[in-house]
Amino acid sequence: MTMADNGKVGGPAGAGGIWFLGFIGALVYYIHTHSGTFWLVLVAIMKSTVWPAFLVYHVLALKS
Repeated sequence: MTMADNGKVGGPAGAGGIWFLGFIGALVYYIHTHSGTFWLVLVAIMKSTVWPAFLVYHVLALKS
């Protein structure tokens, strides 16, 4: 942890825990919907690693 100029103590990766919880949630969701064979589970794992890209894509698609 480092001391910033304003006196607050913070770390360089403050949101890492939130992203990890999002990854776990996405993994549970995709495993639940894609369970069956080894390849579907593998696809679910890959989708859960790139879920922020899906989220940003769909949010930007709403603005169009």
